[in-house]
Amino acid sequence: MGWRGILGFEYGIVQAPLGPDISGPELVAAVANAGGLGFLRSPDWAAPDYVRELIRRTRALTDKPFGVGVILAFPHEENIKAILDEKVAVLQVYWGECSQQLVLQAHRSGVKIVPQVGSYEEAKKAVNVGVDAIIVQGNEAGGHVIGQEGLMTLLPRVVDLVKGRDIPVIAAGGIVDERGYVAALALGANAVALGTRFLATEESYAHPIYKRKLVESDKTEYTNVFGRARWPGAPHRVLKTPFFLDYCGTLPNHENESNQPIIGRSLIHGVEKEIRRFGGTVPNATTTGDIESMAMYAGQGVGLIDEIIRASEVIERLVKGAQGLILNEFASEKFGEAI
Repeated sequence: MGWRGILGFEYGIVQAPLGPDISGPELVAAVANAGGLGFLRSPDWAAPDYVRELIRRTRALTDKPFGVGVILAFPHEENIKAILDEKVAVLQVYWGECSQQLVLQAHRSGVKIVPQVGSYEEAKKAVNVGVDAIIVQGNEAGGHVIGQEGLMTLLPRVVDLVKGRDIPVIAAGGIVDERGYVAALALGANAVALGTRFLATEESYAHPIYKRKLVESDKTEYTNVFGRARWPGAPHRVLKTPFFLDYCGTLPNHENESNQPIIGRSLIHGVEKEIRRFGGTVPNATTTGDIESMAMYAGQGVGLIDEIIRASEVIERLVKGAQGLILNEFASEKFGEAI
């Protein structure tokens, strides 16, 4: 095991599951081959055969372990059964109850289970049912964010909660470079999970315009205007694109995307989908239509991203950069003088 490894992986770097299909086999395999933990994203509908195919396509690209992320707010039982049957290394769950029954089901299949939580209360429940690790997501994160608390205050509370237990804590929310990595370690985390940084990689399945916006943009907003019908009560952090700035105030609170015009189409997990204005579906590589008027999720750290690079380079920069900071800065006389 290498530097700061967790759960048997070489490095303590996790690529978050990017929906609906942005973290596909190419990205996940690239992360795995570089020593990180990559997560596929399960469809938001029952598609067990497709899930098996997705896992097998990833295994054709890497002989390293990886995981699959599942949103519990959508139909998931059949997909989870397929994931466990395929015996992937890690099942990641979010936005729903990580029950003791689910934990036992995963463990019986030899699969580790890792919930993502957005509050101390959620973390406490996860610890009590015997999970293998916990992803602690701060409100700085991009995409759908369940918690209201920032990572700086939430993370150390969860670290204290698991003290004395063999439950690694993975920090998520606004982390894109070695400085965020070291800051998370200083707060007690064992590893970090990155979404937006891996979204802006060559292997990500995001549309080229979406990737370009990540490089060009530096502002986000926590809102609820996208996807109200598809995923009610699910606030999210998005880029402040020109469309968002011009139209975010035009959708009354009692309305949703169901009566909005169709602005594009996508092939998502092998199924053709219409995209309505305010629909909340991010553009993938197949998307056609008015791309710039679609939702573009991103975390607050997006302003630190200035280029599209390979996933392996993300991991290399994080590891070497963090090692350099700790060894050359924080262990130096310079740091001692600063305090």
